[in-house]
Amino acid sequence: MTFSLDTLTAARIGALSERLGKPKSAIVREAVSVYAQTTGKVTEAERVERVRVFREFLARVPPRPAEEVEAELRELRLARRSGGRQTPIES
Repeated sequence: MTFSLDTLTAARIGALSERLGKPKSAIVREAVSVYAQTTGKVTEAERVERVRVFREFLARVPPRPAEEVEAELRELRLARRSGGRQTPIES
């Protein structure tokens, strides 16, 4: 394969190659490998922020007695077994 790189990127690869004592091709292979492993992943800072937002949202959910939740679930299950909505939906 042949790639064209800008001067700065080529210089960085060359400097890393010299400093680490590795061929330039090895530097590029390792860089692509790290990039492939991390692309699309959530950073630690993003993860912490998402957890914070989720906990904040969760704190806003009003608590309900377990009996009330179970009663609602029973109604939903019964409705599903009986064919669902029996009345037309308003448009």
